[in-house]
Amino acid sequence: MLALFENPRLRGGVHAEEHKVETSGLPIATDMPLPKKLYIPVQQHVGKPAEPLVKVGEKVLKGQLLAYSQGTISAPVHAPSSGTIADVLDFPAPHPSALPIRTIVIETDGLDQWLPLQAPDDPLSLPAEEICALVGAAGVVGLGGAVFPSAVKLDLGRKNKIQMLLINAGECEPYLTCDDRLMQERAGEIVTGIRLMLRGMHAPEATVGIEDNKPEAFIAMREACAEFANINVVQVPTRYPMGWDRQMLRYLTGREIPADGRATDIGVVIHNVATAHAVYKAVCLNQPLISRVVTVSGGAVAEPKNVEVLIGTLMSEVLDFCAADKSRVARLIMGGPMMGDALPLSEVPVVKACNGILALSEQDIEIPEVKPCIRCSTCVTACPVGLLPLEMASRIRASQLDAAVDLGLKDCINCGSCSYVCPSNIPLVHYFKFASGELYKRQQMEHKSEQTKRLIDDRNQRMERIRLEQEAEARRVMEARAARAREQELAKLKAQQAQQSISEPTDIATAEEVR
Repeated sequence: MLALFENPRLRGGVHAEEHKVETSGLPIATDMPLPKKLYIPVQQHVGKPAEPLVKVGEKVLKGQLLAYSQGTISAPVHAPSSGTIADVLDFPAPHPSALPIRTIVIETDGLDQWLPLQAPDDPLSLPAEEICALVGAAGVVGLGGAVFPSAVKLDLGRKNKIQMLLINAGECEPYLTCDDRLMQERAGEIVTGIRLMLRGMHAPEATVGIEDNKPEAFIAMREACAEFANINVVQVPTRYPMGWDRQMLRYLTGREIPADGRATDIGVVIHNVATAHAVYKAVCLNQPLISRVVTVSGGAVAEPKNVEVLIGTLMSEVLDFCAADKSRVARLIMGGPMMGDALPLSEVPVVKACNGILALSEQDIEIPEVKPCIRCSTCVTACPVGLLPLEMASRIRASQLDAAVDLGLKDCINCGSCSYVCPSNIPLVHYFKFASGELYKRQQMEHKSEQTKRLIDDRNQRMERIRLEQEAEARRVMEARAARAREQELAKLKAQQAQQSISEPTDIATAEEVR
């Protein structure tokens, strides 16, 4: 509690068991064998899925475009290695539902041959628009988990004339150390990526926020930024969920993003530190985003480590590389244990959003007995958003979803802090996830109802228009018939008159002859 009063900018949060020491001191493994097959989903980002442009049987090179982006909010995908397109099919997605998603399958040839690349001579002198174009063409998305197309954020930053670029290097989730190792080993490349982002947005300065449990990464980044006065490296307290962008922004700037707003509304754009490295590779090397560093850990993993993994590699192969005992895996998680997704199977591909693969054993996921709420308000203190988790949960249990929404349900980030600190072991975050799902279903039903009503209204309008057109056509037909009838009658009358005019002189002549 004293820490809360000492740091008014730091709201809520918990000190979760870190489990980072197992991997934070080991270098990134870059020697994983090339998989025989790669499974590349066309939907690895927020927005519309990419559209495949390759055909089965086609030869592709490493870095070659496989599917192009559709619209502004989209991102292309590229070949992580050379080989042959074996299939374009529906394959299980790395999601708790494991529902199939359109996927391009590459049968690798073992050559790992790159497409010829042309890197710019002086990347830091490129115009802002060209930097954004290169980032977009490389398929770079937010690698902190949001997977929002990075080029779009750079464009928004430039258009909104932002004042600060905030690099989120918190990595607050337990077990995960991929960003930590990336900063320790590739700090110079990350800083170059940050400078490119600043140029792409015309932003004057950048701040890198690193939790104070990463001293080696902090030192490496500070040394890499020493000659750049407009890039500040700052340590922040180690407290989950410090990696949440709004928490990081509030602590570093003292400003808060409006509930329904964006960071750009207060002059800030936030990017993950791994995204900055991907920007460096996209602009300086002209390399698309085809691999990423993934933390592989958990009680069932004999050799936990950070591994540079090609996008599309099956998670089962990554676990084999780290000597995981699959018979001991009680829960498989993509991401961190607090906000990651529990997966039903390991035969799913690594995607751009995958920063961790956790194979947890029974000992790791011991579930204590749930007890009645004692109204201690510990969950209220822990909530980083400032909500009332116990009150929201009670409304949800009573099926009062609207009341839960009034209490701020839609602002909940599902970080799990409330569940983690609850002395009664109540899975509060499960209630919120359930309620969010129910609200989504309700919105879908309302949307479907509105769409049905609109279709009915459109049909009624269409039928009314058809009726009016038919009536107008019937009137035209009747008028045409009446006009033809009048013309026929007039023609008949004229014919009779003509006949009479011919017959009258003849009758007169005959009468004179008789006389």
